[in-house]
Amino acid sequence: MLKNRVKELRARFSYTQGELGEKAGVTRQTIGFIEKGEFSPSITLSLKLAYILECKVDELFWLEGEEW
Repeated sequence: MLKNRVKELRARFSYTQGELGEKAGVTRQTIGFIEKGEFSPSITLSLKLAYILECKVDELFWLEGEEW
């Protein structure tokens, strides 16, 4: 399962879901679905979110409960 820290980091920058979505070129609803783990973003969107939230992609998203 893909886990994330989008909500936590979004709050650090005081962005609303709409503001983060606008910066990333997606809707507020998309950010909400990502935060709830109901939508796995593309590589491109993951990179955009990591850039906007000033972190590495693997600090923003990781797999939980998966064996490598």
